[in-house]
Amino acid sequence: MLGANYIDESKLKKKHSDFYPPIKDRTEDQLLEIVGAPEKWNAKLVQLANNELIARKVNPKKIETAKYLAEKKDKTEKQRKANKGYHLLDFINDPISNLIEILFSWELKKDGYPRKAKQQKYFRLTILILLVILIGYSILK
Repeated sequence: MLGANYIDESKLKKKHSDFYPPIKDRTEDQLLEIVGAPEKWNAKLVQLANNELIARKVNPKKIETAKYLAEKKDKTEKQRKANKGYHLLDFINDPISNLIEILFSWELKKDGYPRKAKQQKYFRLTILILLVILIGYSILK
């Protein structure tokens, strides 16, 4: 018996050769990385990696640990993004790219940067007010 999660590879449309490097040539750590974070990979690749781990008789606890570590890494990354914001040094070190990001980036909140998105609103409002003042001053002069 190969295991409850084993699916016959002939039922899958893609073959091993459709992925580079082929599943059988990948290391155990690479396969655990694929199985640990299935949302980042092609579903067929994940199933083939799982089948290969079962065929190699890898301890199921090791697979569960890989899934747990991938989930923990993902949560840590999301938390890091959520707390990231603009700082004064960002504008001193790289003013052009930060200004372009503030003016033209519309996906900050969707990309997991809610703090940056909130700061972006205030920066845009401030820039707009400064532009209106400058235009009004130049017209009155």
